[in-house]
Amino acid sequence: MEALGLSPLQTLTTSNTKVYKEQCRNLRGRNNHFSSSIPTSQNLKYSNRAPYQRLGIEMRSGVEEDPAKQMKEMAAARKRWDALIREEKVKVLTPKEAGYAIQLSNKTLLDVRPSTEQKKAWVKGSTWIPIFDVDQKFDAGTASKKITNFMMGGWWSGIPTLSYDFQFISNVEKKFPKDTDVIVACQKGLRSLAACEQLYSAGYRNLFWVQGGLEAAEEEDLQREGPQPFKFAGIGGISEFLGWTDQQRAAAAKEGWGYRIVFSARLIGLFLVADGLLIGAQQAARYFQELRSH
Repeated sequence: MEALGLSPLQTLTTSNTKVYKEQCRNLRGRNNHFSSSIPTSQNLKYSNRAPYQRLGIEMRSGVEEDPAKQMKEMAAARKRWDALIREEKVKVLTPKEAGYAIQLSNKTLLDVRPSTEQKKAWVKGSTWIPIFDVDQKFDAGTASKKITNFMMGGWWSGIPTLSYDFQFISNVEKKFPKDTDVIVACQKGLRSLAACEQLYSAGYRNLFWVQGGLEAAEEEDLQREGPQPFKFAGIGGISEFLGWTDQQRAAAAKEGWGYRIVFSARLIGLFLVADGLLIGAQQAARYFQELRSH
């Protein structure tokens, strides 16, 4: 790589951590989308009896902690992540730098996103091992969390209830020796940083974090496979259907009116369907009233 005028992988880092800190602040509003927990770096033990945290938010017996406690524990998680970056235990790469590293040094990328995001777009040649994935359980506790997640905005954003994969570290160890250069990425850069913390505690010392996640990547930065652009992999729900996400608005500004007309037609269609259902309900109510009167 030096012969090509490019820095070696270890020096393809950036010292600017403003984006990272902003992402950590934004995580406080996303905590409800995680239904389980991950081990802290200080108390990491690979057994179900270890004390667990959910990106710094503890869960006990499926009961939600009070917001003040969640904020306190989230602050502790941010301090740990700050230390990982500041002490260069985890190196920082932009998506473009990650693309260079993958192409020119033949390194693979560890994709830790849930299946709902990974199946839409992935980096060519990447290894997919989710740290969180869609919770498939249907017990009473999980059902309650899924209902809460849906009512708290899941219907709009399309973000499902996720649970921590307790086999995450063991699955990574099956694929990568401890001395491997591991480039870790997720959609927005938050879960991948949590994954880096777990991997470092497990003995990995050559870790590289993709700042901003794949959503921050331009199409030319990484070789993409899959049906959608990287920026669209993390959206869903009604907001995606109507084209009201920030990513789709940015695309509409580039594509012009043709792109906007599609989503405008969907919005009109949604109003027509809602209006039709309302009229149908009114007609049905009148019909039943007439039946009762006879």
